[in-house]
Amino acid sequence: MKRESRQKVQEILVSWPSLFWLCLFFIIPTLFVFAIALKPANPYGGIGPGWTLDNLRALANSNYLTVAWRTVWISVFSAAICLVLSTPIGYYLARVSARWKGFFLMLIIVPFWTNFLVRIFAWKVLLHPEGAIKKALALVGLIGPQTSLLYNSGAVVLVTVYAFLPFTILPIYAAAEKFDFQLLEAARDLGAKPFQAFSRVFLPGIRRGLLTALLFVFIPALGSYVIPDIVGGPGGEMIGNKIAQRVFVDRNLPLASALSVVLILSVLAPLLAVLVLQRKREKPESLI
Repeated sequence: MKRESRQKVQEILVSWPSLFWLCLFFIIPTLFVFAIALKPANPYGGIGPGWTLDNLRALANSNYLTVAWRTVWISVFSAAICLVLSTPIGYYLARVSARWKGFFLMLIIVPFWTNFLVRIFAWKVLLHPEGAIKKALALVGLIGPQTSLLYNSGAVVLVTVYAFLPFTILPIYAAAEKFDFQLLEAARDLGAKPFQAFSRVFLPGIRRGLLTALLFVFIPALGSYVIPDIVGGPGGEMIGNKIAQRVFVDRNLPLASALSVVLILSVLAPLLAVLVLQRKREKPESLI
């Protein structure tokens, strides 16, 4: 008993600095955001006295609902595209020889050496009406001269996939590297076709890596502000842009906090769903 109590004390002492940091810089500010969302706005850009639910009721406005729906489907669609693109890449990286593995990993990491804002502005230049991509597509006849590649939801999805694709490749590669590829050979020996072995043996075997990769794209995309602001325009606005407008343009901090509450709950929902699913899967294993 004394040994167990000592271990618990040591665990508390080790985790206490992290818990203190988490409470001070994450939990307490989040609680302040929730509290401000229930306060009235001051005409001078401050926070008024008393409490109100008007800010939460204002979110039922059709404009906010449209932006919320756009935010969700852009995030989900971008995460799905990233998974489709990164899964075969992670599979290949796990099976390629050690001589080339480091080289390909370096190519994936190289974009991080450039400032994120610079890379987004580079896409704005590429998608410009006089940019290389627009001219090339018009030359082959895939788009008309009046087609705009900028300031729409499609541009936001494209740049979001570009920005977050490395975040999906790395966790999938890490999971695939631990996978026993002899299981694929066994499935082939039992009559499975290559795609069947890949989808029914390999993908379930790296499901944790896939789930991690999905969250690494979906959660940052929900709160994305820079990408839709630069390449999205009015037709590609997301919740992050509305929060910035309420803070810097309207000076309405309570309404901005109400929008932030929606964003926080949207981020927490998939995390809680993942934790519940993991516990349900671990319970049968513990019984066995």
